[in-house]
Amino acid sequence: MNTYINVPSAPPPGTARRTESVKLYGPDAFVGMRQAGQLTAQCLDEISELVRPGTSLAEIDAYVRDFAVAHGARSATLGFKGYQYACCISVNHVVYHGLPNAKKLRDGDIVNVDVTLVRDGWFGDSSRMYAVGTPRRAVARLVCVAYQAMMSGIGVVRPGATLGDIGHAIQSCAERQQCSIVRDYCGHGIGQVFHDSPNILNFGRPGTGLKLREGMMFTIEPMVNLGRPGVKMLGDGWTVVTRDKKPSAQFVHSVGVTVEGCEVFTSSPAGLAMPGFELDLRMHA
Repeated sequence: MNTYINVPSAPPPGTARRTESVKLYGPDAFVGMRQAGQLTAQCLDEISELVRPGTSLAEIDAYVRDFAVAHGARSATLGFKGYQYACCISVNHVVYHGLPNAKKLRDGDIVNVDVTLVRDGWFGDSSRMYAVGTPRRAVARLVCVAYQAMMSGIGVVRPGATLGDIGHAIQSCAERQQCSIVRDYCGHGIGQVFHDSPNILNFGRPGTGLKLREGMMFTIEPMVNLGRPGVKMLGDGWTVVTRDKKPSAQFVHSVGVTVEGCEVFTSSPAGLAMPGFELDLRMHA
């Protein structure tokens, strides 16, 4: 069972470890997360200029790697459990952890770029969907649903709410639009540990699970499929795809619970929440 622990001051960078206890952070930690989150969001903003037909996934990864170095940060994924890339890039029916290889983007693709930059020991974790040219209307609608599902989950974050409230809000939003939620992967605690407690499921029942408290930090990251929810991992040990080969979409924000609600650390500075897509679902009906 999860318990709460207060973290009065940040440990030295690189010394924090995942525990089963849920960490409650103070104001200094929120400053650190805000800086790391905004740096990651800036990187995702700038990537929007690269996402076009003919760009290779490797080019995007190289940009992320160079961006991190230029801004005195590092990529959390580079070297993580043997992973050799500065980001994950998932195209069309790739759900999660797509490898940035020589594959080139084509008109009509949808692509998720998942970036976590570490600045002064704090992890800014975020991902965003991008349109390559003009995707099919049904696929564009899927992306809008995934974004709204994430924002629905964020919308219920406040002290006293539960993890079940978050999962229920995400699940209900997606299923109302005849999309399915991937249940094999979830959000997680964040801060000075890449993947910390608690797990943030993308489905659930209202009023169940751990209660949220001021100072908690975690990611909300629903994966929404156009078809069935089943997924499988490819032989490379990283890439996860839909079993029915229908498209999938994901967004990730890092958030912190505040006295009045929550703060989103990774909001786009340039307002590029969904580059190339319109949020009004009626436009994609």
